[in-house]
Amino acid sequence: MIIVMSPESSQADLDHVVARIRDAGLTEHISRGSERTLVGAIGDERALSAQSFEQMAGVERAIHIVKPYKLVSREARPSGSVIDIRGIKLGGQQIQVIAGPCSVETQEQMHLAAAGVHAAGCRMMRGGAFKPRTSPYAFQGLGVQGLEFFQAAAREYQMPIVTELMDVRMLETFLKHDVDVIQIGARNMQNFDLLKEVGRVNKPVILKRGLSATISEWLMAAEYIAAGGNNNIILCERGIRTFETAYRNVLDVTAIPVLKKETHLPVLIDPSHAGGKAWMVPALARAAIAAGADGLLVEMHPNPCDAWCDADQALTPQELQDLMGSLRLIAQAIGREL
Repeated sequence: MIIVMSPESSQADLDHVVARIRDAGLTEHISRGSERTLVGAIGDERALSAQSFEQMAGVERAIHIVKPYKLVSREARPSGSVIDIRGIKLGGQQIQVIAGPCSVETQEQMHLAAAGVHAAGCRMMRGGAFKPRTSPYAFQGLGVQGLEFFQAAAREYQMPIVTELMDVRMLETFLKHDVDVIQIGARNMQNFDLLKEVGRVNKPVILKRGLSATISEWLMAAEYIAAGGNNNIILCERGIRTFETAYRNVLDVTAIPVLKKETHLPVLIDPSHAGGKAWMVPALARAAIAAGADGLLVEMHPNPCDAWCDADQALTPQELQDLMGSLRLIAQAIGREL
């Protein structure tokens, strides 16, 4: 159940609602917005009556939510969530393109990449310091040194950074190095211990869809993060595994309108990992924006031929600039901006 407090409600009103939830043997989850406070009742909500809450002082309405994912459901926040990343809004009117190399390689490479991302008009940068690879013999990332290279390059242009967390034991290191957005990769979508831990920190989290995950499974994974108290969640579709072998993964564009109906969380698309080839990225990116995505994760390398990881799917700096130009036109056509 979600209890929506009125804008005029007091702290005492909120305390009374929380007390009633606890008296019924449930726990509360409080989400404070700019205008309203939402209280989620977590547990067997059959013990609660919506009418009894609506008669309480300071309560605007109470809603029974039958879906298994309650905190991330659209009913919990009909207006949709906007995530603030160092002043940059993701999920609102403005579409965000987060670009950068698959992996952090050298300080020079990252400086060149940051310059290219900034010149294209992107406001945030991506890069992998820790890399999950199918082969144990492939490049696994530079680790902590990679975080240092990444921050040094991105801070020159005041761009927040997005990088993947693979191991819960590295969370404190990520916080120490002030990673702006923590990415949970597709292979870790159902690593529930990891989800619980990032749910306890006040950092935006990008949760990628698992290789064969359903929409419901994906949203339940997001619910783990929200249940821990962290509401700064961003979903990212990166293609799913099917029988097709002509491209790396199948980009599920249909997921965008479905997610917009089911959840208030912002939605990103990763066209680079979906297609697996640089020449596919512009078409997939344009389709995603036209379908209503709130942003993109795009791989760009200063010199893709020399990339240590996923060279085939990385755009050049000029290709990124060209893509941004076409995306602006699509954004304008659907009443948004880039």
